[in-house]
Amino acid sequence: MDLLTDGLFYAGHITQEQLNEHETLEHLIDNNVITIEFVIKFVVDEIRLGKYEISFLKAYPFLSEEAILEKLAEVMKVQFMDLDSFDVDFRTAEKLPFVQLQKFRALPLFQDELSVTVVFADPLDIEATESIQRLFPRKPIQIAIATPKQINIYLQKMELKDSVKELVTNIRNELNSIGTLEEQQEASSVLKLIEVLLKSCIKSRGSDIHIEPTEKNCVVRTRIDGKLSEMFLFDKDIYPPLASRLKLLANLDIAEKRKPQDGRFSYEVAEAEFDFRISTLPILYGESIVMRVLDKERALIRLDEAGMDKVNYKKLHKSLQAPFGIILVTGPTGSGKTTTLYGALNELRNVAEKVITVEDPVEYRMNLIQQVQVNTKVGLTFAAALRSILRQDPDKIMIGEIRDKETLEIAIKSALTGHLVISTLHTNDSVSAITRMSDMGIAPYLISGAVVAIQAQRLLRKICLSCKKEAVLPQLILNDYKKYIPEGTVFYEGEGCRECNNSGFFGREMICEVLEISETISSMIARGSNKEEILTKAIEEGFIGMFSNAMDKAIAGITTLEEVISVAKES
Repeated sequence: MDLLTDGLFYAGHITQEQLNEHETLEHLIDNNVITIEFVIKFVVDEIRLGKYEISFLKAYPFLSEEAILEKLAEVMKVQFMDLDSFDVDFRTAEKLPFVQLQKFRALPLFQDELSVTVVFADPLDIEATESIQRLFPRKPIQIAIATPKQINIYLQKMELKDSVKELVTNIRNELNSIGTLEEQQEASSVLKLIEVLLKSCIKSRGSDIHIEPTEKNCVVRTRIDGKLSEMFLFDKDIYPPLASRLKLLANLDIAEKRKPQDGRFSYEVAEAEFDFRISTLPILYGESIVMRVLDKERALIRLDEAGMDKVNYKKLHKSLQAPFGIILVTGPTGSGKTTTLYGALNELRNVAEKVITVEDPVEYRMNLIQQVQVNTKVGLTFAAALRSILRQDPDKIMIGEIRDKETLEIAIKSALTGHLVISTLHTNDSVSAITRMSDMGIAPYLISGAVVAIQAQRLLRKICLSCKKEAVLPQLILNDYKKYIPEGTVFYEGEGCRECNNSGFFGREMICEVLEISETISSMIARGSNKEEILTKAIEEGFIGMFSNAMDKAIAGITTLEEVISVAKES
């Protein structure tokens, strides 16, 4: 027996017969032999008596650490703090040695005239509380509780702040010694800081950089493998020169802070040139600035290298050889549709044919392809550009996104008059694209005659190979998906390491489904058959859904079962 089950057994809360029948404490809770609330109360009582340490909770993932610490705070009559719920002012914490805070897993949050509030990962650690109290000799400390994970994250934020401390000091010195606003924006330390931000983002494989002013700080986050991760934290006074300098780089109006602006600039990082697409949005404490990193090498990726399995790649490749028709790539924002379009363009471009694209904006510049950027200010919309393109004698057309009926109508007419058109549409799966086009007002007979294939896709995170380990999954989850899981399957997960920034994941891979429009399915679309009827027929013809594709990746040990469940939906 494990420590907790042993304690409940010897305290008389569970019997040997119950253990024989259910084997584990998790099964006992799942089968209502003992309630989760009772177990939490028992754990809190044992922690207070010194029989268990808070760290022992790691062995019981089915017990909420937060719920236990909230109960402990209630019993001890102290405050439980969710550190993410308010803007932490680090000036109080910075007065203390960082090594001490790290050792005792404590973080001073704020102080008033009477006391200093300090959160502890273990409020019952007498040495920790007494040592922190000695660092505030003139004021008593008020103990509060937060989860160890949150405290570690905020201590890491302090470390990040410390890593650019010298640069921030130089920026302040320059701002104090320089008089005019123009000179402040040209200050060399601000440019160095921007270079540090861009280098750090690219080194950590970030796709976007978010610079967000709060009431007390300036937070810099980057999106890695689809999830935002905090990179740097500055005091609020660093934000104005940083924001102004970025606007200058992108040729934006630095005086305009009341309305959104969009721009673009190029910057050389580690001897490679990157394009950055910048967007500003007025928010409560300034402007939210987001920069999309456009790596030119990503545009040259092959579809089979992006994670497409052989079966789906073969279907899409065959569709791209069609002399005319429309091929749609569907999925939500951030699902890799643009990368797939560029991968398809790589396979289509050649000297013998004219390929023209309409994009908003043009993300990657490619040879042998004529790229048109939408400009709504002068009336160059997707639809207007498409009309002009048809007079340019194209063989193949790529439309960045179909957003309205007019664009869709022209795209379908182009497909029916001898052009191959590829584009994107926002739907959750491939069959739904047919319904969406009907809802947009396109006649079913036009859809059936024009559409060649529809691909739906998502991106899921891959397990980090440096910390990959066998995963132990709850039986209830395995039972829910047993029809997909062959006997003897071993699932894996990432433990978290320096390589993957403690996320357990490194990189992303595409999951997809490709619906080929056969003669039978084309007839069904023309007759107005519903989604379920079309899907049933497609499965008969060999269609493999996205969930099955994702499960294959989990079974192969590429990703986790939890990631599959969170990204793909069982059809």
